Amino acid sequence: MMLIKALPAVVVALLMGSVNAFSGDATYYNPGGNFGACGTRNQDSELVAALNPTQYSGGSNCGRHINVHYQGKTVNAKVVDLCPGCGSGSVDLSPAAFQKLAPLSVGRIKVTWEFS
Repeated sequence: MMLIKALPAVVVALLMGSVNAFSGDATYYNPGGNFGACGTRNQDSELVAALNPTQYSGGSNCGRHINVHYQGKTVNAKVVDLCPGCGSGSVDLSPAAFQKLAPLSVGRIKVTWEFS
């Protein structure tokens, strides 16, 4: 019975195209008003992110927004930088964005995220 109830959602997802979700670590960095790899200056107080080289995709995802999820919390951040040391699926968040998910003292969390 549960499978039959879930079937319409699966059909809708197939018809609309599935969401490409990623999973990995989230850490934080300090943009500090400096230029990021996307060519913009951003502050620690802004909701911004740096993507790993794979998802950064040579800069083609600059300016896009991502939804990052951790333990029932979500933050929407703008892609403004590259995180060369981040593994595939991982993301580096500004302090403001990271703190929407966990205290900075945690330092590293396991997240899922997708482009919004």
